[in-house]
Amino acid sequence: MNKERSELKSIGYEIFIGILSILSIVNLVLLYVVQDRSLDTVLTVMNGIFSVIFVADFLYRIITAPSAGAYFFRHFGWADLVASVPLAQFKILRLFRMVRVYRLLRGVGTRSVRRALIRDRAGSSLYVLLLMGIFVLEFGSLIILRVEQNAPGANITTASDAIWYTVVTISTVGYGDQYPVTEAGRLVGTAVIVVGVGIFGTFTGYLANFFLSPRKKDSAPPVSATDTSASTVEGLRLSLEESEAKLAEIRKLLAGPTHSG
Repeated sequence: MNKERSELKSIGYEIFIGILSILSIVNLVLLYVVQDRSLDTVLTVMNGIFSVIFVADFLYRIITAPSAGAYFFRHFGWADLVASVPLAQFKILRLFRMVRVYRLLRGVGTRSVRRALIRDRAGSSLYVLLLMGIFVLEFGSLIILRVEQNAPGANITTASDAIWYTVVTISTVGYGDQYPVTEAGRLVGTAVIVVGVGIFGTFTGYLANFFLSPRKKDSAPPVSATDTSASTVEGLRLSLEESEAKLAEIRKLLAGPTHSG
């Protein structure tokens, strides 16, 4: 259990990587089941994006692992590295990443996962929006191409057109060189814009909170009971001495000078 916890990164990050691994396997199945040139183009682009993310994940894990050798050889780090290569014959090795994420999360427990996600709401929201962005980039490109490709006067007619339109729309840039001409295409474009605004708004807020939130002040060192008692006794002794000095001064004033008769 301790070894599993030492391998575990943040809960939100592990779920993010696990879902991306599942999506990459689904894309691999679609490439073999559905024979479509446009689909192949979109999935090839997505595979390139996944490869970059998985290479970064491998580097992050091997750098932060308690033992780089144990991670690489015993915990299938080599499979993570090979699976990051953007070749179809190696993608099946991403199953190892899915299994490891499942094992780590199961070791933590469902309640702990829920509490961790609630406690780190900012990070969890960011991962959710990043996943939404990836899903919108892939499936938004496929849907916008499907509804626009054969429409009269359409200018989104190829997979590259659809990907370009989705990228510039989700980034809220909107060059206007590609645009939907159908009602369904405009609905898809609206959804892409909303997701894009949410992603960049949340990311901006996350960065602002990270860099601008005040650091917690160092708490004062605890005062022991012995120190407290000593300071109290010393204070009482000083007060008593001051009271005795004032009483002696009052006695002198009351006695006054002695006159002879």
